[in-house]
Amino acid sequence: MYREHFNAAGVVIEQAHDGREALANALARSHDVIVTETRLLGINGYDLCHLLRGDPATQSTPIIVLTADALSRDVERARHSGADSVLVKPCLPGVLLREVQHFHRLRQQSADLRSRAVALKDRSAQEIARSERLKQAIGQQLERRIMSKTFARGHTTSPPAAAPHLLCPSCDQPLMYRYSQIGGVSERHREQWDYYECAKGCGTFQYRERTRKLRRV
Repeated sequence: MYREHFNAAGVVIEQAHDGREALANALARSHDVIVTETRLLGINGYDLCHLLRGDPATQSTPIIVLTADALSRDVERARHSGADSVLVKPCLPGVLLREVQHFHRLRQQSADLRSRAVALKDRSAQEIARSERLKQAIGQQLERRIMSKTFARGHTTSPPAAAPHLLCPSCDQPLMYRYSQIGGVSERHREQWDYYECAKGCGTFQYRERTRKLRRV
């Protein structure tokens, strides 16, 4: 009777003949709503609900229980087993159909909300990543500006790197250190040139710290 009423309403159903077949069908394929009686062969409706709620594939699927046991303890047992709704027989097909359609709408709304939440989460992650990139770029620019402003260039006799002791390439006599020139675009990319004179009059020499090369100037 229920099957014919559902088919007439355009609802696609899959029918099982006992509790074991119902469990197998529910776990094998996704369903919008599961409807079960309590008195089933193999596995009764209470145990079926409990098994479905314990499996990740069906733990969120709405379950409607039809029962001829009208006692309050039986209704509570069905709810405690995992039923979302309990209908007591005799139950008209139209009442069951409305209950199925109600849970179907709730499931669709839940799916839409989850989809929107995922999309919102993705957009938020993109905005956060964009903000972090912008923050990093601004920080790097600010750091370069600060370093550029605080970086002291010019001549000094107390350079950051101590001037080495060198020999004149012409007469092999010790060169006399005079001063150093500090240059470069920033402290990070600093350049240092050390200037020497030969006591024997061979000339003035320049030593570049980065390349460690000595040349006459």
